[in-house]
Amino acid sequence: MAPTLQQAYRRRWWMACTAVVENLFFSAVLLGWGSLLIMLKHEGFYSHLCLDKNDTSDLAVANMSHPWPSCVLQEEMLNLGFTIGSFLLSAATLPLGILMDRLGPRPLRLVGSASFALSCALMALAAYKPPVLSPLIFLGLSLNGFGGICLTFTSLTLPNMFGNLRSTFMALMIGSYASSAVTFPGVKLIYDAGVSFLIIMLIWSGLACLIFLNCLINWPKESFPAPEEATYTKKIKLSSLALDHKVTGDRFYIHVTAVGQRLSQRAPQLDGTKEELNPSVQDLSTDLSQRHIPFRRSVCSPIFLWSLFTMGMTQLRIIFYMAAMNKMLEFQVTGGKDPVPGELKNTPEETVNFYSSIFGVMQLLCLLTCPFIGYVMDWRIKDCVDGPGDVGRTGSARTEEKGKPSKIRYRKIQKVTNAIRAFVITNLLLVGFGVTCLINNLPLQFVTFIFHTMVRGFFHSACGGLYAAVSHSSWLWWGQCMVIPSG
Repeated sequence: MAPTLQQAYRRRWWMACTAVVENLFFSAVLLGWGSLLIMLKHEGFYSHLCLDKNDTSDLAVANMSHPWPSCVLQEEMLNLGFTIGSFLLSAATLPLGILMDRLGPRPLRLVGSASFALSCALMALAAYKPPVLSPLIFLGLSLNGFGGICLTFTSLTLPNMFGNLRSTFMALMIGSYASSAVTFPGVKLIYDAGVSFLIIMLIWSGLACLIFLNCLINWPKESFPAPEEATYTKKIKLSSLALDHKVTGDRFYIHVTAVGQRLSQRAPQLDGTKEELNPSVQDLSTDLSQRHIPFRRSVCSPIFLWSLFTMGMTQLRIIFYMAAMNKMLEFQVTGGKDPVPGELKNTPEETVNFYSSIFGVMQLLCLLTCPFIGYVMDWRIKDCVDGPGDVGRTGSARTEEKGKPSKIRYRKIQKVTNAIRAFVITNLLLVGFGVTCLINNLPLQFVTFIFHTMVRGFFHSACGGLYAAVSHSSWLWWGQCMVIPSG
């Protein structure tokens, strides 16, 4: 039932569009934990911890909006479930990289969508009778984190089908992953409108089953090869030439021309005196040894180690700001006065809630701004050549078009140059974020929110482009899966 690689290539736009939507609503939704925590407390999960008759402290808090009491012990227990789920959201990437190299993205995506559907079903079941079934929330949150990272990680293979636009689509996938933090706040709006939590989770589980069906129909068993390894057009031509023994006429001419261009590609010697018509076996083995760089060498390279350190520090800075944002906003409202003056007693809470809501909505900027950094990394890639063997054909075409000699651009050098530009832009945004968040001005914090959301999506995309430029494609997913847990 699985389609072939050629059929998947014809459906690549459908697969890419659905992957963006699936990442937005089903990947890292646990990043919006604050809204889910409120709904779980309203539904009475672990509320029995607040009903201890021997507890004489004032931990239990009555709330008129729902009949269940809430307390610190309840929140700590639910936060423990979030910790486990978010841990799986990050730590599962390394074993996923190993499995994807062996099995391909299709089985992992099927398992991820099934895990997410089961997690929503478990949360709906626990909401049916919270005092008895509250422990199911731990399993539900764990499956939610695992299923989300499976969907995210497998979607990062789709950009290979878009050739010179690979970095743009890679950034789009990462942006939709980062923007998924807005999903639970949106679900909370539906919940506040009066829709039952149980019904919401059951509908969400059903939608996750559609992801399973979409993957079953459209995702091939084979992994998507990188554009520099083999294009889909060449694979189609070569496979049909090998299998179809009744190729005649124009079709035969097209096939022989495609194969002949690959075999007769001229490569100038290093001394520049003569050209070689057909590469020798020794040259082919040398080229293969250069392409297959050992994994240990890639991991121990200064570029990878430095990017691992800088990404870890950047991610910690971003997360620490998210954790301390409410306190920072409250400090700016009250001016650091303790106790809070009577005329400002209700103002801090209202202001913090307002700014927190704006910050949650701005998470969609990750999806809207990430294609820009992808465009920066794809800048003029289509005008580049892979090596000296392509210089004559590509260079002459551009010379005839423009009427004057133009500078030859090599693809690998252009990728590294574009990655440097992407890092410069990301670092400038990070510096701007660090400056604005320290200024004691509430309206200026809207600019801080914009910088924050842009940096969240940009630095993952920039590192992905850098690994694609300097590493062999077989180790690209290993680099990604070792860097993502650093955040």
